[in-house]
Amino acid sequence: MGGRTVEDPSGRGRASKPGCGEKGAAAEEKPLAPGLYLVATPIGNLADVTLRALSVLASADRIWCEDTRVTARLLASYGIRKKPLQPYHDHNAERARPAILAALRRGERVALVSDAGTPLISDPGYKLVREALAEGLALSAIPGPSAALAALLVSGLPPDRFLFAGFLPPRQKARRRALEPWAALLASLIFFESTPRLGESLADMAAVLGERPAAVARELTKLHEEVRRGKLGELAAYYREKGPPRGEAVIVVGPPVAAPPAPAEIDLRLEKALAALSVREAAARIAVETGLPRAAIYRRALDLKRAKEGGDEPGA
Repeated sequence: MGGRTVEDPSGRGRASKPGCGEKGAAAEEKPLAPGLYLVATPIGNLADVTLRALSVLASADRIWCEDTRVTARLLASYGIRKKPLQPYHDHNAERARPAILAALRRGERVALVSDAGTPLISDPGYKLVREALAEGLALSAIPGPSAALAALLVSGLPPDRFLFAGFLPPRQKARRRALEPWAALLASLIFFESTPRLGESLADMAAVLGERPAAVARELTKLHEEVRRGKLGELAAYYREKGPPRGEAVIVVGPPVAAPPAPAEIDLRLEKALAALSVREAAARIAVETGLPRAAIYRRALDLKRAKEGGDEPGA
């Protein structure tokens, strides 16, 4: 994701090389092999850069980056100087790609970075990777910070299954059309969005996806990090009233909220559970399955058990 990193690598400290014993240390000391390295960089706090990322950037023969000024500040913060920096972004990718591939064919060690986060995520690096692989050129990922994953972690929404959807179209009609295929997807949805469109996009999400729990995360890992949680409609109303905040935003939307089963379905499940379990155990199981309050399920289980023992119809 685009953005700007802070210039103060506070808390960087000194760290030993990663690895397990002598074997791990020796592996880290090997010269960097020729190939293309996709290097993740901090999304805000420069101290989040990995030791491996710094080692690759220091050893690379040349670095292609989204904005040379941003990458130069990162390198200078860690004492990495005199590195050839060349731009690779949406506007020049078609012209720059042949030069990168030529460098790889010559056996150079090439690093690709974005301004912030992991390359290829909402930038043109995918086409470069596809062509490098087609030619059998060496390729390595140097994992690290990701705004999408950071937002998912702090959203409080289910992380076990998720879809990263990138940026939505800027116009309402196209935006709603893009949202429609994901309305029934049983997964958390992650979007990047510019803050001036935040209120409009949240309102469209509420209209197409339904009133789901969501979170808006911005300025992640920076001094003024903010995560606002609520229903989509509530968040849309908040940002329409308050106006667009500063920075860039990540929106995380929870999966569809399943409607609770009908009373007759609950009774059927309880009767089956009561055939093998105690009232308390049966109520606990059905409460977990349905997401309904355990106390209410317990009362209904008692009614069913008493009715069966007394030969009467259970009360409503």
